[in-house]
Amino acid sequence: MNKKHMALAVLAAVALLALGYMAGTHRADATTTTTTALPSGEKVDGRKVLYWHDPMKPNQHFDKPGKSPFMDMQLEPVFADESGSGSTGIKIDPGLQQNLGVRYATTRRVDVATGFEAVGTTQFDESLADVVQSRVTGYIDRLYANAPMQRVAKGAPIASLFVPDWLAPQEEYLALKRSGMDDTMLAASRERMRALSIPDSIVANLDRTGKAQTHVTLSAPSTGVITELNVRDGAMVSPGQTLAKVAGLNPLWLVVEVPEALALQVKAGMSVDAVFAGDATQHFTGHIREILPGISTGSRTLQARLSIDNKDLLLTPGMLMRARIGGVATASRLIVPSEAVITTGKRSIVIVKQDDGRLQPVTVTTGNDSGSDTEVLSGLSEGVQVVASGQFLIDSEASLKSVLPRLESGPASGAAAAAQTYETTGKVEAVTSHDITFSHQPVPALGWGAMTMAFSKPSADAFPDVKTGETVHFAFKQSDDGYELTKVEPVGAAK
Repeated sequence: MNKKHMALAVLAAVALLALGYMAGTHRADATTTTTTALPSGEKVDGRKVLYWHDPMKPNQHFDKPGKSPFMDMQLEPVFADESGSGSTGIKIDPGLQQNLGVRYATTRRVDVATGFEAVGTTQFDESLADVVQSRVTGYIDRLYANAPMQRVAKGAPIASLFVPDWLAPQEEYLALKRSGMDDTMLAASRERMRALSIPDSIVANLDRTGKAQTHVTLSAPSTGVITELNVRDGAMVSPGQTLAKVAGLNPLWLVVEVPEALALQVKAGMSVDAVFAGDATQHFTGHIREILPGISTGSRTLQARLSIDNKDLLLTPGMLMRARIGGVATASRLIVPSEAVITTGKRSIVIVKQDDGRLQPVTVTTGNDSGSDTEVLSGLSEGVQVVASGQFLIDSEASLKSVLPRLESGPASGAAAAAQTYETTGKVEAVTSHDITFSHQPVPALGWGAMTMAFSKPSADAFPDVKTGETVHFAFKQSDDGYELTKVEPVGAAK
């Protein structure tokens, strides 16, 4: 048969070449005896040989056996019963699978907790925050709190105020008391002092000592941390001004980032078991208080606000924690190793090992991840063997035999998919009688990035005017032997 050259367009080409080199050198002696002096069409062990190829360059076909021009290894036969056109799936030599480390895993059902894991950060519980305000006009003559984030205990002094407006009503009260005024006048004077926000403790002390007080100490209403400190020594304050803000440390908020796919599973009141990333032995429990509205456009996550117990004050705001949300009930789930799932962006694929040893890509619908396993919602059944490593090799071989394209459109439309034309622009790197090599731009329809590869010509005299170094616009389609050019035009003439 005629030789046609084409480079394999796969993202894992570099890794494949390196692994193939080791596999090829190991297998070189073993393959020599089975391929020597056998032309295509002959049989080996009763199997008809279609052609020979280098597994690392599977689109390069040879009519005769021999040493590979690309690697230090012998060419290997491709048999008629391995052709993608007459069978389902592909078959890869067991020895090559072993050399490349292809491993298998079995799908299984396990009881998985219905909850899920998420990551969050601790924050102050703003609903428990207290403020220290001035109710009078005065001056700070001493500030006990030095800076924000300072810890304070309940009743600890925050600031001492000098209130000159308190002096006159107190002196008036003392004068009325010394003059022997009746209780009605004294009661009216006391009410006036209360109206001026003079504390009852100062009025009682006034009765006891007979001395006016013009200073008052403002204290922390609760134990916590001073998150805001808005004044300094000597500053003037006015009624209603907030001097400081005190936030408690027990409980704390834990704001968890929930993936958008799990947004409908989160409910207020769900139990939470959180562990600190630095010490997984410490567990903190609580419940979801509320679901914050809105999805983050950057991370595509929903925020859930949890309240967690911190009675021992081991946690501080800003800590990263892992939270297990819910998880009391369990349900049976079909799972596979996460590494067995190939995600293409449009779908998820698992390579299944059939009873006859062939490998068949199967489209699956995946659910949540659970550790190193992934839940499979549809596409597989229990007890099926799947490829857990080495999928890059198998996926490449399957693509060459059009197995993966048939999954996209179904068996009935396989011919139409193969005949689809793709276009791109590139620079001509080499021209031979069999193919043209381009350094071309990405081909989004095939998921290709920019690369250099060869495309076969429909005939030896096709595109005679194409020269090395030209920038051209070209079109190609998938054929039985790879990708064949249908049009090559200079960039200026392309339409």
